[in-house]
Amino acid sequence: MRASAGTELPVYEVEVRAAAMKTMAVLLRDPNPIHFDPDAVAALGMGDRVINQGPTNMAYVVNMLVAWAGDPARIRALKVRFLDNVRGGDRVVAGGVVTSVAGDGRHQIAECDVWLDVVDGPRALAGSATVALEAGEAAGETPAR
Repeated sequence: MRASAGTELPVYEVEVRAAAMKTMAVLLRDPNPIHFDPDAVAALGMGDRVINQGPTNMAYVVNMLVAWAGDPARIRALKVRFLDNVRGGDRVVAGGVVTSVAGDGRHQIAECDVWLDVVDGPRALAGSATVALEAGEAAGETPAR
């Protein structure tokens, strides 16, 4: 991996399954029926497919960053804005690009723009991330896993 301004992060693609949303609603203690009841979604005029939880959408971006950096502890910061809904049956792609790299003595700190796009649909989430890379990685070495 060579981290420099303009480096594109490897994409992370997921098919969003409505059945998984029910499980996440329980785990997140989220009783909002838009995550598991298509009739509730329709009654609100929001279409006919259940809507994915925001934290799950953000987790797709985190998974993309971890796959790139090699360790979740390397993610120093993540800020996102939720722009649109992700629905059951959608295919989403998390991606990003390095905007700058600076050193802190031990690490190279990569600032990145990140996003989550619905395939053939809108951008669902956009934001920024700060990721610490070992100094050698920024010079072209791949992180150990």
